[in-house]
Amino acid sequence: MSKDQEQVSDQAVIDETAENGAEVDSGQVESTADAQTPEELTLLLEDARAKADEHWDQLVRTQAQMDNLRKRQERELENAHKYALERFVNELLPVRDSMEMGLAAANDENATIDHLREGTALTLKLFSDVMEKFNVVQINPEGQPFDPELHQAMSMQPRSDVPPNTVVIVVQKGYTLNGRLVRPAMVMVSQAEPGQVDEQA
Repeated sequence: MSKDQEQVSDQAVIDETAENGAEVDSGQVESTADAQTPEELTLLLEDARAKADEHWDQLVRTQAQMDNLRKRQERELENAHKYALERFVNELLPVRDSMEMGLAAANDENATIDHLREGTALTLKLFSDVMEKFNVVQINPEGQPFDPELHQAMSMQPRSDVPPNTVVIVVQKGYTLNGRLVRPAMVMVSQAEPGQVDEQA
């Protein structure tokens, strides 16, 4: 058998082994490498280098894209923190305008209490509408049972006309924002009078 025939036979064995999923013997690989000419090896090397350069270029581009994405997200987050209240402020500006007009009207010589009362009521409604638009809900618990999660008791009042632990006076209203407590309502709470306590005992 000639040398060329041996090389073809070795290559056929390697191909058949690779197709069957078996491991290729190092001696067979060496004989296959020996079978390739320097020109073929040079072409394979150039092809491998070209693919390596292409993969490196893809990696560099991907890293640059990730860096740009990270910087853009940082800018957007910074802007979100800076201008989160922009819409709220825009909604509040008409309220300020109304208050300034009310003050100017109060300084007018022809101003009357009725006009001032009406203007103040309109300004308060305007402000309430803005708060409602942004899910700011008022807590006004007068006549309701005391809730320590929403109310802060300032004092207790002996009362016989309402059940114990009932809010009888709201000193300062509370507020929630999207269901989260912003400020508790400052309240006075009823307690049983001493006679009632004795009777219940």
